[in-house]
Amino acid sequence: MMKPNMHYADLKDSYLFRRIARKTDAYLERHPGTHLYRLGIGDVTLPLPDAVIRALHEAVEDQADPARFHGYMPECGAPFLRETIAAHYRKRGIGLKDSEVFVSSGASDELGDILDLFDRSCSALVIEPAYPAYVDANVMAGREIIHLPAGPWNGFLPEPCEEAKADILYICSPNNPTGAVFSWEQLGRWVDFANRNGSVILFDAAYEAFIEEDALPRSIFEIEGAETCAIEICSLSKTAGFTGTRLGYTVIPEALVREGMRLHDMWVRNRTTKTNGISYILQKGGAAVFTDEGQAQVRANIRRYKANAQTLMRALDHCGIRYYGGKNAPYIWLQCPDGMGSWAFFDYLLEKIQVVGTPGEGFGSCGEGFFRFSTFGSAEDTEEAARRLEKLLK
Repeated sequence: MMKPNMHYADLKDSYLFRRIARKTDAYLERHPGTHLYRLGIGDVTLPLPDAVIRALHEAVEDQADPARFHGYMPECGAPFLRETIAAHYRKRGIGLKDSEVFVSSGASDELGDILDLFDRSCSALVIEPAYPAYVDANVMAGREIIHLPAGPWNGFLPEPCEEAKADILYICSPNNPTGAVFSWEQLGRWVDFANRNGSVILFDAAYEAFIEEDALPRSIFEIEGAETCAIEICSLSKTAGFTGTRLGYTVIPEALVREGMRLHDMWVRNRTTKTNGISYILQKGGAAVFTDEGQAQVRANIRRYKANAQTLMRALDHCGIRYYGGKNAPYIWLQCPDGMGSWAFFDYLLEKIQVVGTPGEGFGSCGEGFFRFSTFGSAEDTEEAARRLEKLLK
């Protein structure tokens, strides 16, 4: 008889956002026609930038012309997009080869797929609170998971330590859910730690475009020595509104070698075996993100989401509620008032003022007692949600 992967039995009963969906669906069944103010899941609401839309239309027209038609694309990414992304890094002082950039269908897919590079005996370090897929993907693979706690005592930015030794190190900066961002010095200590111990950092840079301060690194490859210990996984979902369009990219330096095997070459082999590449149309749209026009439009959209963050932070300030994030990240991480548990606070906001957020407990045990708001909603809904929060909590 076929034996299934029994590690699935070790997963929690449901994925965090599915549980939220079930709760909100049940509420709407009891209160049909009610409008919910959704500050939970980090889905964007602004449309794709105009430069991207034009490029997508042009790509569709290309597919209608035999002279410009594209069939299968290179599995690791179209040369024009890999060149464009590498050039974008070089403008920021990071020297990459075009071949070190791999085009993907998005960061979530890539964070799971990339684990093919590591033996199942490898341990994984997760700094918690953390994006739950980090844990779940390794539970499915049957790996040992080391949970490194973070909290107000270290600004949700823990230092490497003896207890943090693992083969795979997950670092997300700006962090989801806390909004915390590692400084050059802090990230440098993790790079040194990984190189000393032969670990590999999986650096989730999905929110790098939200960093305002020049004094903070946006890529791990701004840190000396990272090319021998890090893989960077990026997304256009939050940067340019590609949540429903699905496109991202991964950087694997050729200098990253373990036990005589170059992880870059391993990933080429993986992609050419397991994928048929990303569609030409999507890659043409993605290339437009990195034009001067596309970058200006991306920054304009990010400013609108940051205005939402300011609206929510003002409301929390008026209520005297302690929070983190909001400035260099699209998430606000707040302490639940009156010692309330995170799921209890979720139910309280849903029932009393129809505001939906994300319970911190869903990001690991260190998240209990905290709550995450996303700033990706419409300005109108965010303003109304902030007004209701003030009225309820002040």
